[in-house]
Amino acid sequence: MKETLKPGIEHEFSIQITKSKTVPALYPEAAEFQAMPEVFATGYMVGFIEWACIQAINPHIDWPEEQTVGTHIDVSHIAATPPGLTVKAKVRLLEVDRRRLLFEVEVYDNADLISRGKHERFIIDKAKFDAKMQEKIEKHT
Repeated sequence: MKETLKPGIEHEFSIQITKSKTVPALYPEAAEFQAMPEVFATGYMVGFIEWACIQAINPHIDWPEEQTVGTHIDVSHIAATPPGLTVKAKVRLLEVDRRRLLFEVEVYDNADLISRGKHERFIIDKAKFDAKMQEKIEKHT
């Protein structure tokens, strides 16, 4: 971690929603999802929030040797977004507790606030993390 990793870091990130980010695309093998509205899927929204948080802090860690993984997400999804609209995440780092990072997050589309909440990430050593995952694979496959 660099000395610049401190509460107060802010970042904004936008993408345009395509059909590939809608509920039916989330699990194409799920008939239940295929019957649902073609709007921005909550699962993809969570990934989008994580992406924005990663972008916010990568300049402040020793990327790619250090990376972050999501450990907790507590967000609303209060408005639907159809394909063609743009979504923007606004993230702010609230806390740094050793390797634990807590973010305040908001997501907007062209018309509405669509999400608000908190997201927690943890800084990992990529080589050590990969080694632990390989041990798990070897032990349980």
